[in-house]
Amino acid sequence: MSKLPYVQILRAFAALCVAALHAQSDAGVVMARAGGSFATSSSFPWLAGVDIFFVISGFIMVHASRRLFGAARGARIFLSHRIARIVPLYWATTALYLVVALAWPALLNTDYVSPGFVISSFLFIPAVRPDGLVQPIYSLGWTLNYEMFFYALFAIALIWPRRRAVPSLIAALILLVVLGAAAAPLPQPLGFWCDPIILEFALGMALGFISEEGFWLNRPARLALAVIGLALLSFDFTAGGLLPALSRTLAYGVPAVLLLAATVLAPRRDAAPGKVMRLGVALGDASYALYLLHPFVIRAMRELWIRGGLASLIGPWGFVVVALACASAVAVLVNQLFEQPVTASARRALA
Repeated sequence: MSKLPYVQILRAFAALCVAALHAQSDAGVVMARAGGSFATSSSFPWLAGVDIFFVISGFIMVHASRRLFGAARGARIFLSHRIARIVPLYWATTALYLVVALAWPALLNTDYVSPGFVISSFLFIPAVRPDGLVQPIYSLGWTLNYEMFFYALFAIALIWPRRRAVPSLIAALILLVVLGAAAAPLPQPLGFWCDPIILEFALGMALGFISEEGFWLNRPARLALAVIGLALLSFDFTAGGLLPALSRTLAYGVPAVLLLAATVLAPRRDAAPGKVMRLGVALGDASYALYLLHPFVIRAMRELWIRGGLASLIGPWGFVVVALACASAVAVLVNQLFEQPVTASARRALA
């Protein structure tokens, strides 16, 4: 079991949110092919799962690096572990996407495969696509471009003790956003790296800092944070309405911090894991694989659904549920059979 089981469960929730958004989109295609219609549910901001991931990442980097702050080889160890964890599956997924894009371009609706763009995608360098979006060839990798940029800055900050490193990096992230806004529009990749979304890493780091300093809350307070966080997400203040529209960082990042605080600001005790917790932790462990691989599984399910004439059998939400279940099962298998052994081998090689 993970030492932070509830964080892993929150990771699973975040990955499922993103997968649910894409599953609903494909459910719409299935229904359209069957002569019906289906619209994505707007009752919850599904894309906020990415923001939850970013906040968790900021927290975990502080929590997991407690012995690396100020250490002689701290930055090298940190980067080697991050590369071993992130690169193998992302490169494998991008290579798979590239093969499909070249073999069946109509299936993925992409026509911007070029050597330079492919290289920048593999190296986590933000580049502008022909359609104007700053995304890699496998579009979900845009989040990893932010992650890798954050890891590079975090590695630099590791030269100092935690009480100096964390506030300094938070200040640096804020400064980047301020300078980016003052000098906008910046050329890429500078404009990408100065986006306010990087402040979600800072929010997670701040939570990690106070957690490592021993701050904690009782159960009622943590329950209140969880309820408030979910409520704020559900209102989706990016849409405006009665109140002015908020930026993504405020509308999604702040509720994400509240949800994460509800899971980590507790006295550290060994919980007796039940079956539900074990299942949630297993899916949380596989959340990276679920995030990267779910489009392949859902698209395959979509084609099977259309060719099998299953749209009228259990309806669009039935498709969404089955697609998410299959994507989750594939993610857990990939995590156990590929991610864990390859990450371990990569760490040994990089050591």
